[in-house]
Formats: sequence, C-alpha cells, structure tokens
Amino acid sequence: MDTRRLKRLNSTGLLFILPAVLIVVVLLIYPIISSVYFSFTSKNLIKVNYTWVWLDNFTWVLTNPDFYHAFVNSIKWTVYSIIGQLFLGFASALALNKIPRFSGIYRTLLIIPWAFPAIVIAFSWKWILNDVYGFIPNLLTTMGITENNINLFAEPDYVFAAVVCINIWFGYPLFMVNILSALKTIPSEQYEAAVMDGATAWQSFWSITVRHIRGVIGLLLVLRTIWIFNNFDLLYLMTGGGPSDITTTLPIFAYKAGWGMKQLGVASAITIILLLFLLCVCLVYFRFLNKWEKEDR
Repeated sequence: MDTRRLKRLNSTGLLFILPAVLIVVVLLIYPIISSVYFSFTSKNLIKVNYTWVWLDNFTWVLTNPDFYHAFVNSIKWTVYSIIGQLFLGFASALALNKIPRFSGIYRTLLIIPWAFPAIVIAFSWKWILNDVYGFIPNLLTTMGITENNINLFAEPDYVFAAVVCINIWFGYPLFMVNILSALKTIPSEQYEAAVMDGATAWQSFWSITVRHIRGVIGLLLVLRTIWIFNNFDLLYLMTGGGPSDITTTLPIFAYKAGWGMKQLGVASAITIILLLFLLCVCLVYFRFLNKWEKEDR
C-alpha cells in the first residue's frame, strides 16, 4: 500500500470519527472546562460582568453546613439505592436463570420500570402516593395500618425511604439484565465438576457464580454510582429536595445555588467538588476490578 493511499484512508477514518469527537467535546469537555473556569469567578446569571475570586467559592461551599447535609444525603441516596438495586437485580437474575419456560415474558415484564423516562416515573408515583386519591395511602387506611391517609412525600420520617425504594424499583432491571446475561455464559460443566468434588451449593455459588460475574457487577457498580450520585431529575421531580431539605442532594444543592441564588460560580464549585469525589470513588472501584482481572488470568 503506497503512502498516498494510506493517507487517504487515515483521512477517511478521521472524517468518520469526527462527529463523535465533536459530540464529546460539546457535551463533555466544554462543560467541564467552563465549570472549572466559572468556579474561580463571581459569575452571576443576572449580571453581565464578573471578576476572579479564585478560591472564595470553594471556601464558601466547604464552610457551608448545607453543603455537608446535601453531601451526606447524596451518599445515603447512592449507597441505599445501589444496595437495593444490586440485591433485587441479582435475585431476579438468579430466578430468571432457573426458569425454563416463558423466561422472555417474565424478563420483559420485569424490565418495564427501566423503559420509562424519569418524568413518567416521578409523576406516576406522586399520583400513586397522593394522600387524597392515591392508591397506596387509601389502601393503608382501609387495611387499618394508618388512621388517616398520609402523603409519604411530605412526611419527614418516611420521605427518604420512599424515594429510595422508588429508585430501587426504577433501577434494578439494569442489574438484572446484565447479571442474567453473565449467568448465561457460565459453563454448566463447572457446576457438574464442583458436585463431583463434593462442593456444597453455597461453595458452588460463591466460587463459580459470583467469581464468574463479579467483573460485570463491578462495572455496573461504577456506572450506577456515577449515575445515582449525579441523579437530579427523578428526585427533584418527586420532592424538589424537600421537605425541609431532607432529600436535598448535591446536584439539587448545586441547582438551587445556580438557578435559585443565580450564583453560577458557586454552583460550578459544587460540581467540581462532586466530580473530584466521584473520581476518587471510581479509582477505588477500578483497583478492585484490576485485582479481580489479575486473579482470573
């Protein structure tokens, strides 16, 4: 192959990947660079001029008790949701893997929550849990569990548990589908050999099943940690961060700083801190993934 033809092929390849590169630059790199830039300024959404304030925005954020309240809420929101989604998704995948007939129908029915957009999920559950005409509050009152209809989204004692349960129901199909796909790739001969060697059911489950799919689970944990920690739409549509900021997470806190107080510089500083925290968490995840990969070689 001559040099001119090789250059022509390289140019053609670059043209094919150019749209993807532009999308990454516009949707990922530019927002990150602009956020870093504005985090060191007094940028305000209703003022044209702004000045450099350097670390003042970060100082304000890190000395604000509301930031730590939102940070703790984000951690609880993420940890509880991931544990619930992993447990329910794993259990559903194991059950579907043992069902010989109509597993496709069951899988389709179980994946329904993941098929709907967040706005549909949020308003559907607000209607279901409404204390006037909602199905669940009326059912609880009819059964005598509660004296009167209660609005779970307005009750400080129940609202956080309610939104976490909804998020678990919404996100577990992702774990279920991917874990089920990984379970289908495990050779049955390994289980037969384990039985012949006298292994118990628990030993087979831990040494074969879990060991074979832990890489998939690890990648899912990375993705879901990033998505849930950054989640804004579902939680904001259901509660708006209330009542009394009980469900205010870092993305909602940043939104209130940026669009409520119009302090874009402060909101940018919050998002940069969020980004750095998630990078540290992902580094821990990837250390475990690399360790498991070396063990499997």
